[in-house]
Order: sequence, then structure tokens, then C-alpha cells
Amino acid sequence: MTKNTVKFNTTDNREFVSTLRLRVNQYFKDQKITKYANNRMKIKTAFMLLLYFIPLVLMLSGIINSVGLVIAMFFVMGFGMAGIGLCVMHDANHGVYSKNNLVNKALGFTANFIGAYHINWKIQHNVLHHSFTNINEYDEDIDKKGIIRFSPHQERRSFFKFQAFYAPILYGLMTFYWLIAKDLDQLIRYNKRNLLKAQGLSFSKGLATMLFHKSWYIMLTLVGPILMTSVIWWQVALGFLLMQFISGLILALIFQPAHVINETQFYEVDEKGSVENNWAIHQLHTTSNFANSSSWFSWIVGGLNHQIEHHLFPNICHIHYSSIAPIVKKTAKEFGIPYHHHKSFYAALKSHFSLLNQLGNGEYDKKLALATVAS
Repeated sequence: MTKNTVKFNTTDNREFVSTLRLRVNQYFKDQKITKYANNRMKIKTAFMLLLYFIPLVLMLSGIINSVGLVIAMFFVMGFGMAGIGLCVMHDANHGVYSKNNLVNKALGFTANFIGAYHINWKIQHNVLHHSFTNINEYDEDIDKKGIIRFSPHQERRSFFKFQAFYAPILYGLMTFYWLIAKDLDQLIRYNKRNLLKAQGLSFSKGLATMLFHKSWYIMLTLVGPILMTSVIWWQVALGFLLMQFISGLILALIFQPAHVINETQFYEVDEKGSVENNWAIHQLHTTSNFANSSSWFSWIVGGLNHQIEHHLFPNICHIHYSSIAPIVKKTAKEFGIPYHHHKSFYAALKSHFSLLNQLGNGEYDKKLALATVAS
């Protein structure tokens, strides 16, 4: 039975946590800058929003009337959807884009433009994933309903031996799944666990609001282009599905190599509902960075190649992660705590798919069993 809380160790490594927080806070004081969005972040936000809305407006204006151009517009919108997810709504729904909560709410609402109901997203990501990273039956990011195995603590099925090959297809369907099924399933489950109440939401209100948002989203991005472009409906639908696939694939390939790789750890709670480390140490054991030396890559993926900094400091806008990363890395080294990092995005993806293969064919289980015997 999945629960809503985990007991972390509150006695060990407290000095590391206090030292790290002191140093990061001192950085912002010394630089005399805010932890929220700066002008570079605002320019990026405008770019990502325009990448999505300009092609949409062109289709809805009626001036796009060829199949090739319609497909091209949806193709660009797929990258815009991913850009909104990575660079805009993510920070906003963490409440760190602006000091003004109305700005955070407005930009956080853009989650609905990538097929997700923003309230469910905040519960899954902010509450469950960030609190219980890589803990089986608590972190929903590693719970894929028996169609893919992300943790050695999950049951292994025979067809999982192919999961490294079919995973990219599932990743590409992610936002479409959010749109048609996932949000409803989450809303029902979160209501049973009283997680909706913490968001000030009843089930009936949440259901009505979610269905309303899904309806206008479909009208705007699918029905509208069908009516306004004079292109055959199924050709527009193919463009719509292409947009979903592009955005889903990009989002998954950025988030998965941050936690589901060979180097990170996976946990289960003990009989008391506890795990061995304190929360901050747990994040360092379960999270990894990649391609941190590439400023352009960090720019386009919303700084989420700095997942360690994000998980330790979700109260800081991602535009600052590259600046505080050396502080985090240095402090972790001083205290003998792992700081997982791949030099390139390719290396991170290679580790991710290698782990999927091992989890699928049972190799990881054998290694885990041998390590347990040796200890």
C-alpha cells in the first residue's frame, strides 16, 4: 500500500546540509542577485512560448493550407511544447520563477499546453518525485504500471528484456498519455490519498476543471487547425500526433538520465517506513548531472542537466544552477558524498539504456544479489 510519507535519517550528515545551504545562500548574497528569474530567463521564456504559439496562430489564421506546412508547424510546436515543459512551467510550478505568485501561477498553467493538468503535475513532481526520489512505490516517476521496469525492486516480467528497445516509443507517447488517460487516473488515486486537499481541491472540482482544460486544449490544437487549414482532417491529426511524440520523447530523454542510470541508487522503505540517509544525501545518491560544460545545452533543456542542484535547491530558478554547481560539487567532495555526473548527454543516455537493459534481462538483479552476499 503506497503511503504519502517516508522517514528520512535526520541525525547523520547534518553538517553537510547546513554547510551547503550556507555556502549557496552566501553566493547569492555576495553576487547581490535574486534566486528567481533574471533577464536571460525572461528572454528564454519568450522564445519557448513563441516557438509554440507562432505556428499555432499561423494555422488558426487560415493562411497555412498545405499538408507540408501543417506538418512543419506541428513539428516546430513539438519542440515548443518541450521547451515550455523544460524551461517555463517547471520553474513556475515550483514557485521559483518569480516572487509574484500570480506570475508563477500564470506560467505554471502552461503545463496544460503540453497535455498535462497542472495540479496533478505539481503533486506527482513536486510532492512525490522530489520528496521520494527513486523510492519504490512512492516516486511515481519510476512507477510505469508494469509496462517498463525502472527499479530493481519492481517485479520483472519476461517482456521487459525488450524494454531498452521499446522505451523510446513509450517516451514519445508520454504527453499524449497525459492528455487522454494519465491525468484521470492520477486524479482518482490522489483523491483517495487525500493529496488533492493539500492543493485546495475537491475531486469533483478537480475533475470538472481537468476536463474543461482538456476540452479547450483539443479544440485549440487539433479541431481548430482542422477547421481553419482546409487540410484533410486525418493529415492534421497526424501532425498533432507528431507534435505529441516529439515533445514526449524530448521530455523523457532529459528527465530519465537524471535518475534511472547505472550510477544512481534505488530504494525501498524498511518495515518502519524509513530509508537510511537524510533527505539531502538521498538526493545525491539518486540523482545525476550530465553535459554541464555545455552552456547552450543547459539553456535549451532548462538547466535540467543540473538535476543535482535542482533536487537540492528546488527553491532556486534553474537559470542559476550552473553557477551554484561548483559549490555543490566541492562541498559533496569535502564530505565524501557522491556527485554523479556524465560529461556528455550521449554518455548519460548510454547509461540509462544500459540500465534498462540490465533491469529487463535480470543482470542487475544478479549484481544486486552478489553485492548483498558480499556485504
